Amino acid sequence: MYPGSYLNVEDPEEMKQYLFDGYDPSLRDQLGPGAIVVTGRNFGLGSSREHVVQALKAWGVPAVVGKSFARIFRRNCVNLGLAIFEAPDAAETAQPGSRIRIDTEAGEIVVDGRTFTTPPVAGLVAELQAAGGLVPWTKERAR
Repeated sequence: MYPGSYLNVEDPEEMKQYLFDGYDPSLRDQLGPGAIVVTGRNFGLGSSREHVVQALKAWGVPAVVGKSFARIFRRNCVNLGLAIFEAPDAAETAQPGSRIRIDTEAGEIVVDGRTFTTPPVAGLVAELQAAGGLVPWTKERAR
């Protein structure tokens, strides 16, 4: 999802131009502020790089909804403050251009007017997301 030849890039704004290079670069054309990424099963498998999450955030992606996620990708999302929701039925229903609304308090994902339940976000995970990730969350508490 992110080519190894650009691992030396440290600025997320610069990273975003390489996202999905080895897979399907045209996917970047669908990204932008407010775009929710919808994925299939085991998304992120084989990609332990934080660059993917950083680049998604740089594109303005607020959340990822999927059928399931690889453990390391899930952890990177939590650590970097990107909302992630495992909701197989919602992911299956969504199509390119679908309107998606996520209500974390109600535990709902609405895809084109159809409502799906999702497990509530754990308290600490919600705090990390609100803070922008583990590092900002820790800095807030170290003061």
